Amino acid sequence: MLTNMRSAKTAPKNLILAICCLSLFIVSMDVTIVNVALPSIRVDLGASVSDLQWIVDGYTLTVASFLLLSGSTADRLGRRRVFQVGLVIFSIGSLLCSIAPSIGFLIFARVVQALGGSMLNPVAMSIITNTFTVPKERARAVGVWGAVMGVSMAFGPLVGGALTESIGWRSVFWVNIPIGIAAIILCAVFVPESKASKARKLDPLGQLFVIVALVALVFGLIEAPRQGWDNPLIIGLFAIAVLAVVLLIRHEGRTREPFVDLRFFRSVPFSSATITAVCGFAAYGAFLFVNALYLQDVRGLSALETGLYMLPLAVATLVCSLISGRLVARFGTRPSLVLAGSLIAASALVMTTLTATTENVVLLGAYVLFGLGYGMINAPITTTAVSGMPRSQAGVAAGLASTSRQTGSSIGVALAGTVTAAGDVGASGAAGAIGAEFALATHPLWWIVVGCGAVIVGLGILSTTSWADGTTARIAHLFTGADADADAAAAAASADSRAAAADADSREPSETGIRS
Repeated sequence: MLTNMRSAKTAPKNLILAICCLSLFIVSMDVTIVNVALPSIRVDLGASVSDLQWIVDGYTLTVASFLLLSGSTADRLGRRRVFQVGLVIFSIGSLLCSIAPSIGFLIFARVVQALGGSMLNPVAMSIITNTFTVPKERARAVGVWGAVMGVSMAFGPLVGGALTESIGWRSVFWVNIPIGIAAIILCAVFVPESKASKARKLDPLGQLFVIVALVALVFGLIEAPRQGWDNPLIIGLFAIAVLAVVLLIRHEGRTREPFVDLRFFRSVPFSSATITAVCGFAAYGAFLFVNALYLQDVRGLSALETGLYMLPLAVATLVCSLISGRLVARFGTRPSLVLAGSLIAASALVMTTLTATTENVVLLGAYVLFGLGYGMINAPITTTAVSGMPRSQAGVAAGLASTSRQTGSSIGVALAGTVTAAGDVGASGAAGAIGAEFALATHPLWWIVVGCGAVIVGLGILSTTSWADGTTARIAHLFTGADADADAAAAAASADSRAAAADADSREPSETGIRS
């Protein structure tokens, strides 16, 4: 069992959920709010498109690299303590971004910001998991969490466009500071402290292998168009990435308390959730990055107009985030995953016809389809990743799921530049270098996104079979502690019983809202 949670004040569970979701909102929105401001940043700071990729990937890659360490550290030192430290660092990083005098400083500040961000989402999910111990309540809380994540990331472009147009690109970072301060205060007053009953040992070598693998892969993808695919540096980077993964697997399999617990991946639903998150967020990262450049540099729209063009995507994501939570609660994860993959693939198929003069109705239709698919995907990913994992390992399990999201986003942005050959465009390249031909150059990328959608559909079906549920039940005995066995066995034993309980609960009018 976990140690008792303690706090100066006894707060309603849903207030704790609201505070955790507040941190999720600013961290998730920050992934997408910057995209619309990228063309303005390029002009103001003289950045190349490759630099713009690093503004996005410097953030997501750092978050992906340190999420697991943050989750395990929180289980060891205290979840509230690490959560507060993360909020402070994230707010300081946001301030540094807003005053960046050069592109190099901005990328550095994004890394600082991401270090704080890595301490927020997995730790907040761990707090939620240990606050809502009743399965029905936990399922509803996870549904709210997934909805907030979907909405915050979807509305990022609209907020970013409005702020960039009215105040300037630096304002997209200002918005984080007051929200971060409010979350710090509320956390100190209301969020109880908790730790795992048995703290996991640190695994610095495992952490190093994860960072090396991710950085080498993404760095190679971003720089390959400019350096050349046959450049020894690029070949060496990909070789290092593969070697780091091999060494990670070998090391973690022999370590008593590994940094990445490979036993989790013996569960087909958990492994499927990981791959689904990578595919879904790679598609989303590429979609936002490419469309921000396309709308402003090819079609000549302003930042605000770009945000408005993406509003249908945001609205569709909002609607489907709420619908998906209900579908998951009532019918399980399969319907949401199949719909998500199908809609993402359909949107990408439409985008394969993209030209500089594509009709608005076609373009906006593709945005709606993608928003519907993306809105469907968050709730089942989170539910599948958390289900079957012991509460004593909550920080690590949540960290693995979040790492998959951020890794996918990093890969998506890197692929967007690589496939479209945008990464070799210089700071002065907007006049013609990124022009009508850029729309045609995106077509191979959209076919890759079609493939991502197909993978999501296939995994949505595979991960919900009785065989897949059995793989989760069979790993229950591998986790130490009575609560681990109980949690893993109960989560995988009967999808029908969970659906029945959720069905009764879904009749409550405020299922997807935060109740005080």
